[in-house]
Amino acid sequence: MTPEYQRLAEANANQKPWRRFGPYLAERQWGTVREDYSAGGDAWNYTTFDQARSRAYRWGEEGLGGFCDDRQLLCLGLALWNGQDAILKEQLFGVSGAQGNHGEDVKEVYYYLDATPTHSYQKMLYKYPQGAFPYEQLLHENGKRTRHDPEYELLDTGIFADNRYFDVFIEYAKADAEDLLIQLTVVNRGPDEATLHLLPQLWFRNTWDWGYEDEKPTLSATPEGAVRLAHQDLAELAWYADEQPELLFCDNESNDERLYGRASSGEFFKDGIHNYIVNGAQQAVNLARTGTKVAAHYPLVLAAGATRRVRLRLGPPGQAEPFADFDAVLAQRQQEADQFYAEIQHDITDADARNVQRQALAGMLWSKQFYNYNVPRWLMGDPSQPAPPPERLEGRNADWKSFDSNDIISMPDTWEYPWFAAWDLAFHAIPLAQVDAEFAKNQLRLLTRDWYMHPNGQLPAYEWRFDDVNPPVHAWATFRVYKMEQKHRDDGGDAAFLQVMFHRLLLNFTWWVNRKDRDGRNIFEGGFLGLDNIGVFDRSAPLPVGGYLEQADGTAWVAMFALNMMRIALELSKTNPVYQDMASKFFEHFLYIAEAMTNVGETNLDLWDNIDEFYYDALNTPEGGHELLKVRTIVGLIPMFAVEVLDEDVLTAAPEFVARMQWLLANRPRLASLVSHWQEPGKAATRLLSLLRGHRLKRLLYRMLDTAEFLSDYGVRSLSRVYLEHPYVFRDTDITVSYQPAESQNDLFGGNSNWRGPIWLPINFLIIESLQRFHHYYGDDFKVEYPTHSGQYVTLLDVAGALTARLTKLFLRDPDTGHRACFGDNDVLQHDPNFKDNLLFHEYFNGDNGNGLGASHQTGWTGLIAKLLQPRHNG
Repeated sequence: MTPEYQRLAEANANQKPWRRFGPYLAERQWGTVREDYSAGGDAWNYTTFDQARSRAYRWGEEGLGGFCDDRQLLCLGLALWNGQDAILKEQLFGVSGAQGNHGEDVKEVYYYLDATPTHSYQKMLYKYPQGAFPYEQLLHENGKRTRHDPEYELLDTGIFADNRYFDVFIEYAKADAEDLLIQLTVVNRGPDEATLHLLPQLWFRNTWDWGYEDEKPTLSATPEGAVRLAHQDLAELAWYADEQPELLFCDNESNDERLYGRASSGEFFKDGIHNYIVNGAQQAVNLARTGTKVAAHYPLVLAAGATRRVRLRLGPPGQAEPFADFDAVLAQRQQEADQFYAEIQHDITDADARNVQRQALAGMLWSKQFYNYNVPRWLMGDPSQPAPPPERLEGRNADWKSFDSNDIISMPDTWEYPWFAAWDLAFHAIPLAQVDAEFAKNQLRLLTRDWYMHPNGQLPAYEWRFDDVNPPVHAWATFRVYKMEQKHRDDGGDAAFLQVMFHRLLLNFTWWVNRKDRDGRNIFEGGFLGLDNIGVFDRSAPLPVGGYLEQADGTAWVAMFALNMMRIALELSKTNPVYQDMASKFFEHFLYIAEAMTNVGETNLDLWDNIDEFYYDALNTPEGGHELLKVRTIVGLIPMFAVEVLDEDVLTAAPEFVARMQWLLANRPRLASLVSHWQEPGKAATRLLSLLRGHRLKRLLYRMLDTAEFLSDYGVRSLSRVYLEHPYVFRDTDITVSYQPAESQNDLFGGNSNWRGPIWLPINFLIIESLQRFHHYYGDDFKVEYPTHSGQYVTLLDVAGALTARLTKLFLRDPDTGHRACFGDNDVLQHDPNFKDNLLFHEYFNGDNGNGLGASHQTGWTGLIAKLLQPRHNG
């Protein structure tokens, strides 16, 4: 067992709190729903980037390359100043949804390079320009660009010309669970000498200004030059800064005069260090050297190409020589991180693939965040603060008064999406389980807890609208993580986890049946379902033509949910036969959903179109008619996900389940005809449950594997490419759907999200896993043409492998050109030795050339690439 696995074992057994400190600080707290106390829910304008340095936040903290404890009481982060900027660089800058031509977007350059699951070692890189940061230029240029133009990024401004920037490497290493080493390494990449003010910071989250706590913590300088911490809920700690830098103290409290033009009750405010360094305001910091926020000031002058290192330590007080073992411990943790990943990657021979996977997993681990949001308190306001506008009581999330989060959660993106999203989180659990199965399981459990799940059984979607509906993929993720851990542990698996999740997800399944099946016909609407602008209409809003949609994807997602729950019940029935009855119940649900898809509302309307041989949504008109919306999107591929293959040993262990199934199929012949090959054993006596019989599967794949439609060099597109030259037109109106391989060209259904052509990792991942399941049943005799029209026929397993290879091409260097598709035509990213091996994991990718798009650090579900890079025999 490697040292990192030993630490995980100690943490999981509650023997030592190795996970207590971690990278749980968001990269952005401003512009979030939690900090919005406006009447109309205008979060981006209620707290802004300009206010961030002066406002004490209510619900969380942000910081550059930050760390904190798991209750976010004590925070560490970095501030920088190049002598040119008008402000101290403490927060990452970006444009809001209204300011950007494709929605909100961070305008910085930074990378998550390495991390271990206990956070015993972490490394990231921030690239800081030596010239004045071009804030106004970025705002102006993004503001004037249209949705037909690309986004204007920091690299486009020319600020990095001639390499006039600093590479700032931020490293954390744990000497012990609560003994943290911090190393900051600065490299002057430019041709001339340059000055950098390096200001590592330590502060307490403000929990005392809201009327609940009387005791205010303190930071104070010791005669030896350290900082002593005093907090009623933390152990005794001290902060040590090497080389005896100047210590600058202020308070983590709002500067009301700057923010609101009114007098403040305090004297030293959150922006005091900024005012002291940038504006030379000597009175802005507390000369008594005490407060709730402190920075160690290192003014560095670096020659061209020079490197400087700064060391700090947060650990037990009273250390006479806190840096005596610093270098040895740091080197040891780096070596242990290498050992940890060497074990995970022992079957990956390509060095570039190992680098991509390790950075993907690092991004997953850096994207954990402390998430604090008590909806009743947020709606009502705090005792010591002015009452919020009364309109809020009927506004956003007002129906979620049971919601109360105070947890560490895996975030989609720590700047663009610094809040959880339900279906994202399910996908996050897969790569997280590669390195920390216990944390992955805890993430899945979290959203089903009483203080997250609505009393009616709904899972909260995301903080902008908990009431929205995401695809129900938690049962799939639950069983997937269970099997991954079971294989790694080489035992019976964590049945207790599976049992708890089954019962909690049963509540959620009941919510779907009761709330999203409008007329009790097993056709599910779902609305938004995470696919912002996939179809003809905005599915989160009333249809402009009236009526409602019978959603092929909504119904297929629930069919998949039913099969997942059936499979979990069968697994649990191995030790408790009573679960066979529940497995039978979910099998029946699946059958009735399959029937409904072929006979919508007893009208004989089939969501499968026999002419096009594809699944479509149906418009249920106000007059009671039905009309298929014949636009080929991934909505029509999602029925492929409702597939389960049962091995003979599973059936042998569940005789009551098998008997019930045989009765149903014998006495309900119409239902039996819908179930693909239940009574026909496949390879190794397997049995198949699927919405698709063999013919329909082949016809769907005929479309999906056609390079003129869905198949890109880099994966499966979200919309058929036939709509590039021939857009879909609804009823001779101006409502159209056209193929858009990159960013969205309209803002009808969302800002920077686009499902009209780009490649999305989570959908591709489910396609690949579904193909693998089908192959498990059909074996090598079932072949399809790949690519369509090529005349070459391969097995479904071959197709899954080929799609995996196309997706990994997004990140891996092309063996001929050395280019990475995700970098597009950016010469700096492709060729510069200080850029080309640092990876970004974008939200989605150009459907034609694979260029990375959307949120640039959405390692969340794009982190699935780490699983795809793992050889299949490893689970």
